[in-house]
Amino acid sequence: MDLFIIFTSYLGSLNTFVVWLIMLLFCFSSILVFLKLFGYIGLYIYSALAVIIGNIQVLKTVDFFYSPEPVALGTVLFASTFLCTDILSEHFGKDKAKKNVLIGFVGFLFMTIMMLITIGFNPSQIDWVQESLANVFTPMTRFFIASMIAYLSSQYFDVWIYSKIKSFTTNKFLWLRNNLSTILSSLVDNTVFSILAWIILNPNPETFYNVLMIYIFGTYVLRIFIALIDTPFMYLSKKFIPK
Repeated sequence: MDLFIIFTSYLGSLNTFVVWLIMLLFCFSSILVFLKLFGYIGLYIYSALAVIIGNIQVLKTVDFFYSPEPVALGTVLFASTFLCTDILSEHFGKDKAKKNVLIGFVGFLFMTIMMLITIGFNPSQIDWVQESLANVFTPMTRFFIASMIAYLSSQYFDVWIYSKIKSFTTNKFLWLRNNLSTILSSLVDNTVFSILAWIILNPNPETFYNVLMIYIFGTYVLRIFIALIDTPFMYLSKKFIPK
């Protein structure tokens, strides 16, 4: 049997939360590796990859112990980009953190346009992936718009609030600005996306109560947990900056 099939089968035999935790630690560890290998450029690379892969991963839903409804994946990858912007803000300055946000946005936009062009080609008679590619890479317009606006607003907010907290605390309490900025920015992300996708741009709008309870707070518990877990990696980041 193929090695990759064995690996995914093994993960499938584990508890969903355990697999989720493995992915979380892998993402945070990868950020430090990218930082060590490539410096701040490595964080640009990671963020672009995380935004692109996260928007693909979000199509898959899994059952989570805390939610009566299936939960979409992608939360870890999207949330991990806040660690990147916080590391950039802390060690390299606000301007590089802002550039990181723009790189992630442009990377995802490029991928979307390129895949739409790819899908636009008439497939050959022996082609077997056209339908699958179309299902994965043809975004619903309202979700695409909501996702991009939420990404830009929450990421730029993260850069802004992190610098404000850092200034207010006179460079003390790293854990506070890391956690508080990520928790607040995650709320902005969830709120902007959910209201746009499920109410404003939705031809059959959901009630605000449903959006609030299912879509905004539905994954926010995980976002808070992720923010707390990334704190040790924030402290470790200083040791991974190339000399």
